[in-house]
Amino acid sequence: MNSRKHLLMPSSRKILTELGENIRLARLRRKLSGEQVAERANISRVTLWQVEKGSASVAMGIYCQVLFVLGLDKDLVKVAADDALGRKLQDAELEVKERAPKKRSK
Repeated sequence: MNSRKHLLMPSSRKILTELGENIRLARLRRKLSGEQVAERANISRVTLWQVEKGSASVAMGIYCQVLFVLGLDKDLVKVAADDALGRKLQDAELEVKERAPKKRSK
């Protein structure tokens, strides 16, 4: 099995950790056991544990499955919905530089 270390910026790691904690709290508020959520999401209990830790090695699709089981999958649509920086850049109509042509070898 290929085991790669996922390098994240500290701020990204903090966000994933917070996401995992939020998922765990949502599960507990619904009074669902880890085994129930794992079974409904068609994942192992260990994978759910990694999701609740905010592990970067877990695929985004697994996070989606768990959120679906908890009834929170619509929250993903909100990600980047209010892209204030993107709109400011678009409004400023900043010119995007074209890539330089490739040099031809003789």
